Formats: sequence, structure tokens, C-alpha cells
Amino acid sequence: MLQAEGVQLLCLTASSGVPLFTRGSSKQLPFSVIGSLNGVHMFGGGQGVQLSCCETDRGDRVVWRVFRESVMLIAVSSSGDHTVTEPQLCRLLENTWNCMVLVLGQEELSNVRNVERLKRDLRSCYRLIDRLLDRGEDESVMGDLTHCADCLLPQNTSLLQEALDAFTQASESEFGCLLIRGRVAVATEKWWRLVSQEVVLLSLLMRCLSGTTSCDYPVFLPVGSPTVAHRLLRFQLLQGVDVCTLCGPAPSLHHSETELVGRFWSPLMDILHGCLEQTQHSPAPSIALHPDILALLLINRESSRSLSLPGCHTTVTPQDGSPVPSTLRRWELLRLFYTFAVTRYFTTGEMVTSQADPLQEDFSQGFCHVPLHCYLVTEECKCYGLQTPQHQLFLLAALSMPTFALRSVATQTLTSITATTGF
Repeated sequence: MLQAEGVQLLCLTASSGVPLFTRGSSKQLPFSVIGSLNGVHMFGGGQGVQLSCCETDRGDRVVWRVFRESVMLIAVSSSGDHTVTEPQLCRLLENTWNCMVLVLGQEELSNVRNVERLKRDLRSCYRLIDRLLDRGEDESVMGDLTHCADCLLPQNTSLLQEALDAFTQASESEFGCLLIRGRVAVATEKWWRLVSQEVVLLSLLMRCLSGTTSCDYPVFLPVGSPTVAHRLLRFQLLQGVDVCTLCGPAPSLHHSETELVGRFWSPLMDILHGCLEQTQHSPAPSIALHPDILALLLINRESSRSLSLPGCHTTVTPQDGSPVPSTLRRWELLRLFYTFAVTRYFTTGEMVTSQADPLQEDFSQGFCHVPLHCYLVTEECKCYGLQTPQHQLFLLAALSMPTFALRSVATQTLTSITATTGF
């Protein structure tokens, strides 16, 4: 179906099927194919059948979803892209809709009065949507998939927290956040009370705005405030370090930039430079991992925060000389293993469809217990997942690690990280 590998995202009006935008693959689908995808969904709806996904005989995947009975989103992945699964496409559609609400508000999207005007307005969402489709250097940032805020654990956290709280209060706000390399370093208590999807989208938006030193950007909160806009004030303290607040009419951008930023953050520039250097290779530089660990994802289920850590940086394991995946491939494999685990075993609501039904295989619906551990051995690496009432850990290990050792290494790693950092 697709003439080039990748994912293509289509947006149409739900009632008439008028195309609003197409993003993704460089070679777009022909209009006739787009019309057919919309037509088969409408035909199914007319027969009382809700068409949500399908797979072609050549391996292409198609996922449909209608939002607010006004906008239809369709995601199409090519047969050559084996790193994109059906649950990931469903999550992509959900994230895309939330991006549109974040920028334009739910009212404009739910009541389409002028299609041509909506097309123009949707262009302001392209940077966010393109970042979802092509993460670029953000491969280790997984909030778009997990819906948990990507965090890091810098040193001098208490000093950064005090500065942020004071800066936020001076900005006449209770919502403030400090991001380092696209991850949340510290945030105010009210910021953490936002829905985790909103925290993820706001972090994504700030990464998209990183080319400017400051900005005053109106945003809607998809869950908390979908119809009333707030002001997002963002300031670049250093290259890779951003601070932001959600506020009302005051203060002005000029006042914040000239009076507040320097007062609260200039004394901490040395600390911020140190945080950048410490987190250049790892979001938690104080954590020492087992040498055979390639990458891991740790999720705090209570706070909806996550920590993704790279492991060994060599391309050949010293024990037996067997090759290990590249850094980019490790993050791809970790995403695939996360999807595999939460759609088959750890089905506690992390990955759900629009009807709130878990995306899981039939055999797991008959489990009389909740699985706590799972593992998978592939040609590239070994994977292990475990969950506790508070955490989930997803770990990739080199093939040289004995399979029987996976459980003990994963358990020890979880204990070590939580004991050292309190995450």
C-alpha cells in the first residue's frame, strides 16, 4: 500500500471524508486509496460494524479512529516497517488527537463550520505530529508510548526544586516545570497533578519550541481544560535546558524574561551546566548497571513517571564476541518489548483502545492471576519484564547473559535503582 517504509497519518472529516491533512511517509497515498479507506469504514458503520484495524495480505496495517464524531484519523504502516505494532498505531492516533486539542481546543475540532479554515489552523499542529512520527534524537524518550512522563534524576535536585517553586510563585502560577534534554528534572506539585498524557504533550511541545529563547504559547489541556486556553510561558536557560509555567493573563512575557528568569536562575547556571554534562549519556548518572544490560525502562505506576536508561555502549560483548544491537536498535527493541508485555501479560490498563478494552491476545483473558514476570529470548537480545504494585521494569540484556540469571538481575536492578534514587 505504501510506496516507502514508514507510517502515514491521515486526517479527514468524519461526516464527509474531506481530507484535512496527511503527514508521515514521503510518498503519500493516492487520493483514491484514501477515499477507499474512508469508504470502507463508513460502509462498516452503516452495517452496524465498527472497523478499528486490519492487516492486508502484504502486511500493511491500517488503524481507524473517530474522535468526537467530527474528525477521523487513520494510521497506515507499511509492510517493511516491522518496528510499528498495532497498539503503537492506536496510541499514535490518540496522541495526535490530543496534540490537535492542545493547540486548537476541543470546541473548534468538534464543531467544524469551515473546513478550509480548519485546514489552515491545523498547520500549527504539524511540528508536534511530525515529532510523534519521527522522534529523531528522542528515541529514548518513550512518553508517547507509555503515557508516563519521561524523567531524569539530576544531582542538586533540592536546589533546582526550590528555584522552580520560587520562580513559579513569582510568575503568579502553581504549574511549573524544568526540562533537561527533553525530560522532566523537577516540577511543582500542581504540575504533577496534571493528567500524565498532558505532561507528556507539554514536554513534547517544549521540545518542538526549543529553537526559540522564549515564547508565550496558548495551550488547551486535553483533559483538564479542553475548551479554555492557558498561557504556556517557556524560557531557554541553556541549550537543552528549558523552564516553563502555565499561567493566566499575568505576568507578561517581557516581565518574566527580564525580571524573573535572571533573578531565580542566574545563580544556578553552574549547577545547570553540571546537570547537562552529567545527563549527556544517561538520565541517571549515579546508577551503575550490570554490564550485560543493554537498556531498561522503569515506570513508577503510582506517579505515572518513567526512567529510560541506556546500558553498555560497546557493540561487541567481551565474553563471547557476539554482536549486540546498536543504540538506536536497542530503543526500538525496548519499545517492542514494552508493547509485547503490556498487551499480553501486564494488562492493567496501560495500553487500551478507544472502547477501554485491553489490546491482548485471547489466551491471556483466561488468566486466573496477574502475571508478575515475563521474559523473551530473541536473535538479538534477551528481554525481561517484572511488575510490582508500584513499579514496572522492562529490561534488555545481551545474549551472553544466562537466561536463568535474568530474573535475579532484573530484581536486583529494580531494588538498586529504587533504593538509590527513591524513584
